[in-house]
Amino acid sequence: MRVYEIVFTETLSKVVKIEARNREEALQVAHDMYMSEEIILDANDFQEYSYGLLK
Repeated sequence: MRVYEIVFTETLSKVVKIEARNREEALQVAHDMYMSEEIILDANDFQEYSYGLLK
């Protein structure tokens, strides 16, 4: 018998409204909030999954 490696990928997504002076600032604020765990995605944010063989 052979051993196969299977990779599973889940996609979570959430929309967050952020006030900012421009797009770059909004992205920076969002990034900082995510990195400081002010934005946390969980099972309620699940969108889809996929799986397949690793080469």
